[in-house]
Amino acid sequence: MVEETSLSVDNLIYPVFLKDGKGIKEEITSMPTNYRWSLDLLLSELEECQKLGINTIDLFPAVDNSLKDSIASYSYADDNFYLHAIRTIKEHFPDLMIMSDVAMDPYSSDGHDGMVRNGAILNDETLPILNRMALAQAQAGVDIIGPSDMMDGRIGAIREHLDEHSYTNISIMSYSAKYASAFYGPFRDALNSAPKHGDKKTYQMNPANKKEAILEAELDFQEGADFLMVKPALCYLDVIHVLNENFTIPITAYNVSGECSMIYAAAEKGWINYEAAVYETLLSIRRAGASGILTYFAKDFAKMMQK
Repeated sequence: MVEETSLSVDNLIYPVFLKDGKGIKEEITSMPTNYRWSLDLLLSELEECQKLGINTIDLFPAVDNSLKDSIASYSYADDNFYLHAIRTIKEHFPDLMIMSDVAMDPYSSDGHDGMVRNGAILNDETLPILNRMALAQAQAGVDIIGPSDMMDGRIGAIREHLDEHSYTNISIMSYSAKYASAFYGPFRDALNSAPKHGDKKTYQMNPANKKEAILEAELDFQEGADFLMVKPALCYLDVIHVLNENFTIPITAYNVSGECSMIYAAAEKGWINYEAAVYETLLSIRRAGASGILTYFAKDFAKMMQK
């Protein structure tokens, strides 16, 4: 009766990794119980997820290096396996919400979220590429566009581009406060998307800054974002809280790969109770103010709730 915070499967978004091919289920070494799936096996996985009550997924492509170039042209190519997968998943599971990833790094030969020239990230030159990527995903059937690139002005540019092509009902979940974090390593292993040179500190946020997060979120809000995301979650619970206090649209958080892998590793060693740690972790993110949580624990949590 007096419990202040509730947590359910409805609050969770399940990130899944897609790889071109057939019969593929590759466990990610740094993320136990998470896999790179080929589409044929992923369909069976998603059927199980829906039975567990998971209604939203975030789909990430593991792209072969031979398909990458400096302008991420494969991201909107007609033969892109990621776009084909979105269409197929929608055909099989019309009620499943699909969130996409909009950034250059999975498709870029440089491994950066934006276009690179002479070692510098070209913010404005990146926006047309992100527009084409977002439109291609909307045409394939995505429900929520997820710009994870942190380029300035990209929310307004994508919103305008989608509206011009009559995709006015597509939501945008903006990675508004995405920090230059040490906790992304396992995710980059999963997609082989680490920068080929330098780092991402010129366009991702400084972990020391909180007021800047309010500024970034305000810009995205004014440009038409439907959700504001904080990434990572656990080291930035105060940022989740301050955005929730200052904005009327939903705040989401990404419980990122490194955060989850630490719990996997400690539980394997027998140092902590896995289920108790997962529940407490997700509850803390909800308590901070996140309406939605992207987490690799989603399926395990759903199984826990069924028990």
